[in-house]
Amino acid sequence: MIDHVSIAVSDLDRAVPFYERVFAPLGMTRLVTRPSMVGFGKTYPEVWINLRVGMAPLSPSSGAHLCLRAKTATEIDAFYAAAMQAGAVSESGPSIRPHDRVRYYAAFIADADGNRIEAVTFPQDEMSH
Repeated sequence: MIDHVSIAVSDLDRAVPFYERVFAPLGMTRLVTRPSMVGFGKTYPEVWINLRVGMAPLSPSSGAHLCLRAKTATEIDAFYAAAMQAGAVSESGPSIRPHDRVRYYAAFIADADGNRIEAVTFPQDEMSH
């Protein structure tokens, strides 16, 4: 079981407002603020945004992939809209993704440091999206 994850960023002052907007539709808020890191979560810091001094922004090799579970497709739509308004790069807009074993609804975005954030839900009924 994973307790928390950390995402490296080159500019904490840019990243924190970005993640405040992106995480809000998924029910996550800023819970802890320290000089070089900020913890986001629902009840405890599940995702830490950590300053990495000297890290080159927009480096394709610097990015992590983080997938967060949403309750509904509506939350994913709001996550994606908030991310686009906050300046994210779209990696793939919200849609149903049918695969061999599972059908899921997801959206993928990237931050200014190349970190890829996905929001996903597994609908049980047909969706109109």
